Amino acid sequence: MEPVSLYFHIPFCRSRCAYCDFTTAAGCDALIPAYLDALLSEIRGVKEAAGRLLPAHTVYFGGGTPSLIPLEGYNRLFEAIREAFELTVDAEITLEANPGTVDGDYLRGLRQAGFNRISFGMQSAWPEELALLGRRHSHLEVIRAVNQARTAGFEQVSLDLIYGLPGQGLDSWRFSVERALELNPDHLSLYSLTVEPGTPLAAWVGRGLLPEPDADQAARMYTWARARLARAGMAQYEISNWGRRLSRGKIALCRHNRHYWRREPYFGFGAGAHGFLEGWRVSNTPDTAAYIRRCGEQKRESLAFSPACETRLKLDARTEMEEVMFLGLRLTREGVSEARFLAQTGRELRQVYGREIDELVKWGMLTWKGRRLVLTARGQRLGNQVFLRFLHDQETTTRVPRLILYHSSGLITGVVQR
Repeated sequence: MEPVSLYFHIPFCRSRCAYCDFTTAAGCDALIPAYLDALLSEIRGVKEAAGRLLPAHTVYFGGGTPSLIPLEGYNRLFEAIREAFELTVDAEITLEANPGTVDGDYLRGLRQAGFNRISFGMQSAWPEELALLGRRHSHLEVIRAVNQARTAGFEQVSLDLIYGLPGQGLDSWRFSVERALELNPDHLSLYSLTVEPGTPLAAWVGRGLLPEPDADQAARMYTWARARLARAGMAQYEISNWGRRLSRGKIALCRHNRHYWRREPYFGFGAGAHGFLEGWRVSNTPDTAAYIRRCGEQKRESLAFSPACETRLKLDARTEMEEVMFLGLRLTREGVSEARFLAQTGRELRQVYGREIDELVKWGMLTWKGRRLVLTARGQRLGNQVFLRFLHDQETTTRVPRLILYHSSGLITGVVQR
């Protein structure tokens, strides 16, 4: 069996960010001990269902704010992970962290527990923009956290930035990118802000308190950032992600997220977590209390279905082909190869999508690199327009409008732009 990936969702937060619509539980820290027990039970259920140790090559803790979990909790979780999974020698183990929630001692403890990669939600270097987003940290805390993580021995430090904020100018975006580059990150993720229904940000825009994000301005920000990061020696490997160039042509990429885009199997543990196993896309209940209760009262139904499983979708052949295209094309260097398409769908790429490919190549949105199909620079800027061409029902599908961020909850349910 090929190695799987493991995603753990930690929903706890000090407060909810203005743009966030992920599964979070602000001000519910009292539930952390019971939540950890539920995660332990869910992990052990995999071992019982599999009857053997399953190989795993990446582990990712996202949130929420995973850096709110005490070190003792992570030590317990890793003990259970190693009892249920055989981690590869070079396993990538990532923690998402808010810069203002960590210190040197905590980071050293994380490193000793097994983490070797950390991703800080920098988002912006401007205090006004951080306040708009509802972030509680300062840029000084970002600088301190990055330096402390390196001192603690983390092998890879990543920073997240958000652009396309209401009223954001190109100069302020450039300032944030330059401040991020000054920290010499191994990895950068740049995300265009999406105003999600039900968030405070959506309410402010709806009431006219903030302008709608400017899509044209966001495109200019993205175009500038691509050129600037290239000059800085960062290699783009996915529409929203760049890694530092290493020796022998390698890149400091996030192997966990690449696993998603390649449509390889992964477990999702925790409230609201999504998984992809045995051809099923599954998700756990987003209700934290219900997740705790169900993991304590029920056994795992099968390898794919956790006791907290709420939704399950068996992919048909058409959906599998669509996913191979709109997920794989996000990988700007790999794209979709004829061999991968055949291996994952049993069909020839040109036989299924020959007309669509020829049109997109003609329009300058796709290009062939050998036997691999990749997005051009124009195709990256207009990613959704490309991805729509590979959806069977372009008019009525409910998946199209949904713009999903890169990894939170292990969520892959629709077309993703930048």
